[in-house]
Amino acid sequence: MSPGHGRGGSYRFERFPLGRPWCEAIRLDDGRGLLIRPIEPADAERLRASFRELTPDEIRFRFFHPIKELSPEFAKSLSTLDPARAFALVVTEARPPAEARIGAVARAAIDEEGTPGLLDGTGRSAEFALTVGREIGGVGLGRYLLTRIIEWCRKKRLEAVYGRVMVENERMLSLARQLGFDCLEEPDAPGLVRVRLGLASGRGP
Repeated sequence: MSPGHGRGGSYRFERFPLGRPWCEAIRLDDGRGLLIRPIEPADAERLRASFRELTPDEIRFRFFHPIKELSPEFAKSLSTLDPARAFALVVTEARPPAEARIGAVARAAIDEEGTPGLLDGTGRSAEFALTVGREIGGVGLGRYLLTRIIEWCRKKRLEAVYGRVMVENERMLSLARQLGFDCLEEPDAPGLVRVRLGLASGRGP
């Protein structure tokens, strides 16, 4: 059993390793059980179902514009990854797979050809995205998932991890700052902030 700890306070859950890479059981303070594991192709329909439960703001913060539903093709592309260049974790209910809803997703995708302007050059970096549904929000899962994404990026020997965040998404911007990300306005995208964490320097969790 391993209680989580983060800068600024403890997570409000306990972690139980499951003996498989990136897989953990989670017990929230209120007793609810969750699972964290890598995404699988079979999650496509579960992603579509969980998308329907997001609020308009949650959808906008993730995709930057309104989307009414995830198409089967889009859901398949989100759940079927090339492990050499992409990674995603899902948080699900601790129930049989056919019944377990997805409550959060964190992902990263490597820019193989580099990201000019982010790294003072064209070194390899990864873009992250993070969504935590309101039913399991406020307990530190977003922070924990992002630290796991950063860990994966370090294992891939990347130079940086970055994301694009809407100005109104104050919670995500606050989390990024707490974890050591730099925040810069996107000059070509008004209303968006680019958050970046250099990994070579050892900054961050």
